[in-house]
Amino acid sequence: MNSNKKVVPEAKAALDKFKMEVANEVGVNLKEGYNGDITAKQAGSIGGQMVNNICPVRTVFFTRNNRTLDGHVHKIGYEYRIVI
Repeated sequence: MNSNKKVVPEAKAALDKFKMEVANEVGVNLKEGYNGDITAKQAGSIGGQMVNNICPVRTVFFTRNNRTLDGHVHKIGYEYRIVI
């Protein structure tokens, strides 16, 4: 089963536009059509930035009291990603 099947085929043009905008943001010279001349690092930076824009990672910090030592406080950070 191919999990890359587009649920809305008409969205291809919007995704291509989004990819071009993100490539411009990260400084990769992407052109219409074949882009076999870009490096894997450049391609990964485009894809990674697209994912970060679609479902960003949020970090929450809070403090809690140490359960074993009175008066000691620990700062705890949680990262989460909301996926729709």
